[in-house]
Amino acid sequence: MTTEEEKATAPAGSTRRALAGRLSWGLADQAASSMSNFVVGIYVARSLGVTAFGVFSLAWVTYGVVLNVSRGLATDPLVVRFSGVPDASWRQAVVRASGTALGVGTAIGAVCLVVGLSLGGRVGPAFACLGVLLPGLLLQDAWRFSFFAAGAGRKAFVNDLVWGVALVPAMVVAARVGTVAAFVLAWGASAAVAAVYGCFQSGIRPRLTGARAWLREHRDLGYRYLVENVSLSGASQLRAYGLGAIVGIGAVGAVRGAELLLGPFLAVLMGLSLVTVPEAARVLRQAPHRLGSFCLLLGGGQAAAALLWGGALLLMPDRLGELVLGGVWHSASQLIVPVTLGVAGAGLGTGAAAGLRALGAARRSLRCQLFASACYVGGGLGGAAAAGTVGSAWGVAAATVCGSAVWWLHLRSALRERLHHPVPEVRTS
Repeated sequence: MTTEEEKATAPAGSTRRALAGRLSWGLADQAASSMSNFVVGIYVARSLGVTAFGVFSLAWVTYGVVLNVSRGLATDPLVVRFSGVPDASWRQAVVRASGTALGVGTAIGAVCLVVGLSLGGRVGPAFACLGVLLPGLLLQDAWRFSFFAAGAGRKAFVNDLVWGVALVPAMVVAARVGTVAAFVLAWGASAAVAAVYGCFQSGIRPRLTGARAWLREHRDLGYRYLVENVSLSGASQLRAYGLGAIVGIGAVGAVRGAELLLGPFLAVLMGLSLVTVPEAARVLRQAPHRLGSFCLLLGGGQAAAALLWGGALLLMPDRLGELVLGGVWHSASQLIVPVTLGVAGAGLGTGAAAGLRALGAARRSLRCQLFASACYVGGGLGGAAAAGTVGSAWGVAAATVCGSAVWWLHLRSALRERLHHPVPEVRTS
């Protein structure tokens, strides 16, 4: 009996326990990561005020764009094609995928450094610091996805825990300096510590020279995922820049503050996202007829949880909100309802997105993401022009719900296609 046959005939209870274990480590890892990000955001908001926090948020959003470039080229193909494969195949893939992530960080980091030095003012130093630290930030993220592809979520959790511990003294020093650039340095340098630790955890050294071969072998997925991911984060960046231009930098800080209020739930959402594609890939190999229901349960559960969390936020007293966000609370509290609806729509769509990724339906997922991103930018900036910061938040909420509907329509079509024309997508070498 082959390994796959043994998995297929394993007791249902054992399979559920294994799934629950992997999901638990995904949640624990993202809890550690998001708690660190949440604390950093709250600390910066309270320390620097809404305008400086807006500058920090612009650097943060830019990092998100670069992070999605790295994921599209390096770790997304790794997760789709090397989840649950033999250890030797996984290690060979991780050497090249992590090298690709490091190369992306080095190349784009150099551009950010040059742009930051030329800009000057408040924004320039923050972007210059971001450019220096991008290689470490992207490598740390690559380790997380590599560990989850191997089903070793515990190692990803420990790595993020190391980042969080390193953040403490770094943030203390940044607070004494009192500038946006200092906080960016503290955040990125602590990530670099975790990135180095990941090399010892895995026993793997990233190989920059393997990046070209990795990109060539996985170009059918990598370049489409690159466009898909960049359209997602690029839409967020365009909305942030446009909102700052139309309404003011303070509006960017207000939106980021509202998102921080949803931080604990977003930790759950992002924690599940670390393991949903690997788990969907396993479901596809072991019980393909269950993939649709798995994705529906995943997306529906996340949407319901977002609505519950948003409802709880509406009951939060102003005194507690001011304690958390300081002067950012007043403007952020007005955005709770639309931001919650937007997150609920995104949560519903992630279920379908995980299914399309597992199917390797890169063309379909690319179309969905391009549509969703266009709606996001149009809704966010159109709403800002019509009704300021609140209008932008409502525009994004409507756009996200529309995008989620498109994701599910394409998943349904992809499942029907596979039923009539099954094509194996997962590689093990």
